[in-house]
Amino acid sequence: MSDEQIFYLPATELIRRYKAGSLSPVEVLEACLARADAVEPTINAFTHRFDQAALTQARAAERKYARGQRTRRLEGVPVAVKDETLIKGMPCTSGSLLQRDYIADTTSIDAQRILRAGGIVHARTATPEFSCAGYTHSRLHGVTRNPWNPAFTPGGSSGGAAAALAAGTTPLAPGSDIAGSIRIPASASGVLGYKPPYGRNASEPPFNLDTYCHTGPLARNVEDLILLQNVVAGPHPQDIASLKPKLVLPTTYPPIKGWKIGWSMDLGFYEVDDQVRRNTLALLEQLRDLGAEVEEVDIRLPADMLEAARAHLNTIFGTYIDGPYREDASQLTDYACDWARQAQATRGADFYRSLLVAGDMYNHFGPLFERFRLFVCPTNAIAAVPADFDQSRDSLAINGQPVDPVLGWFMTVPFNMMSRCPVISIPSGRNDAGVPTGVQLVGASYRDRDVFQAALALEAATGQWYRDGAHRPQL
Repeated sequence: MSDEQIFYLPATELIRRYKAGSLSPVEVLEACLARADAVEPTINAFTHRFDQAALTQARAAERKYARGQRTRRLEGVPVAVKDETLIKGMPCTSGSLLQRDYIADTTSIDAQRILRAGGIVHARTATPEFSCAGYTHSRLHGVTRNPWNPAFTPGGSSGGAAAALAAGTTPLAPGSDIAGSIRIPASASGVLGYKPPYGRNASEPPFNLDTYCHTGPLARNVEDLILLQNVVAGPHPQDIASLKPKLVLPTTYPPIKGWKIGWSMDLGFYEVDDQVRRNTLALLEQLRDLGAEVEEVDIRLPADMLEAARAHLNTIFGTYIDGPYREDASQLTDYACDWARQAQATRGADFYRSLLVAGDMYNHFGPLFERFRLFVCPTNAIAAVPADFDQSRDSLAINGQPVDPVLGWFMTVPFNMMSRCPVISIPSGRNDAGVPTGVQLVGASYRDRDVFQAALALEAATGQWYRDGAHRPQL
């Protein structure tokens, strides 16, 4: 088997082959590391690599499989972890010059669970500074690029995670999502990303108490997404908001024939690129071919929705960035400084207004889910912005119409505001520049299984997205 065949194998297939003795964790890790050697100069998805420590762990996993010993759910599977997630003894920079020398003295809950399941953390994935943008570049680590077309961003803030998956340098990667930071890069990079409903995956204070904030998996196929979600999900004694009991997702589901599915192209106010429209309509036809009844619905989100979302994000997330800003603004990126300044200008009344707007939104969506099993819309309104785009200085237009450069080009934010809705972003195609596009499969509150059932049905009908060379980036 060639290295290319190995490093694009799904994690679930790796585990099956480990158990059968036809492939070893060492072979897989070496293939991923060689792939990273070849493509990292182009995509720059990793901020740190741990080759030797990972190889030591892979050899230990190899021995366990060879001896027929009991193995854990991710035993011997390489996992690249976002460079904001704490792992004791490892660097954690959050893409900031101020944290270039920081070594974590504790381990985040999702990382604990990955390590305890036998996952091998072989690399850290790039993020914009403090994860505060829908693209991925920083003064510390440079520009991360899209494997499908390096002129464009892979998205953000979990951009390094999505780029690494698309490029074949890791089979699994967790991310985090406070305004779309799992789904934006999943769409832009042509992979899958899951934003679970609030409380499904435990996290640490204070952001576990922010309803916009979620941790979740990214992967190249649905079964792998389920595998990683089942590892990281569940309550934790540190997180008062985490849900009990743990939800374990199955990997097989009935067909979706007869489902009623609602959709909107623009949610009532987004400007949406024509090629995103084309690919979204094609995916809706696939749902019809699967026997679903697909109906366009008149969604009228509040005109000040993005303003309300920004007020919420400024109050909590922007205030978090304000600390480093006050420490030494000269060390920060322009876009991080902009968040801090916006936070300083936000009032309590603005935050209160954001709650009223979110409530208004679900007054509309709640009844909609009484009629429909699933709701579908694009993930990003354009495929991606340029790799070096800076929301603090650059303007942005879609179809010739100016849009908010911070929140206006991705359509993920409404479902952080309505945070109990589970959402998967799945690929819908590519644009004329070769950059992937995606759609969001949105479920009613805490109906996780529905979005996975639909995603598996679509994947089974169309084939796995990375199944052969014609469906992979040409790097």
